[in-house]
Amino acid sequence: MKTLIITGASKGIGFQVAKMAAEKSYRVINISRSDAAHASIENHNIDLAAPDAADKFALLVEELQIDGHITLVHNAAELKSDSAANTATADFRHTLELNVVAPHILNQILIPKMTQGSGIIYVGSTLSEKAVANTYSYVVSKHALIGMMRSTCQDLANTGIHTACVCPGFTDTEMLRAHVGEDAEIIESLSTLSTFGRLVTPEEIANTIVFAAENPVINGAVIHANLGQVER
Repeated sequence: MKTLIITGASKGIGFQVAKMAAEKSYRVINISRSDAAHASIENHNIDLAAPDAADKFALLVEELQIDGHITLVHNAAELKSDSAANTATADFRHTLELNVVAPHILNQILIPKMTQGSGIIYVGSTLSEKAVANTYSYVVSKHALIGMMRSTCQDLANTGIHTACVCPGFTDTEMLRAHVGEDAEIIESLSTLSTFGRLVTPEEIANTIVFAAENPVINGAVIHANLGQVER
């Protein structure tokens, strides 16, 4: 059986990926602080930013006897309103622990368990290659994910394991709405930043992630899933 391990699948893009994979007969394992409400998703509560995350995850992998054809989706992320001028180092470090260090930890533990045909999919952002004001920690971390994906690709040459980074545009998720304070005017403004004049749906991003996971020809690739970015 193919196994999909995903972080942060309790809602938004992560939930849609997990649900879609379950419907395609994957064994789906969600690593998150809260559960995904779906009968076919196995939930395991680990705080990936905590100091003991590596030990807990390594133990879980052994207990669940995870190996073989594995798709690993690095989806969990933290988005704060902060800036280069006023972000406390402890807060910055916490964001990097979840958004960058956690993917590194999971890679180190799972890559030795992966067989040919496995894949590692990073969930980046339209802010993986550009920046906006007051999103400092998130922008830095999402830029780092592209570098991690490209390095992973090169280091896994000849293993039959492929990798990609899917970069969603502005997507209608709980995280985005919370970030803008549920401000309808801001949400409408963000909708105009795609050539389709609307936000991307979580289901559209999930389709893209699963497609990338199942097609190893997409290797070392950055995929812009943004409905066509309007440049301003």
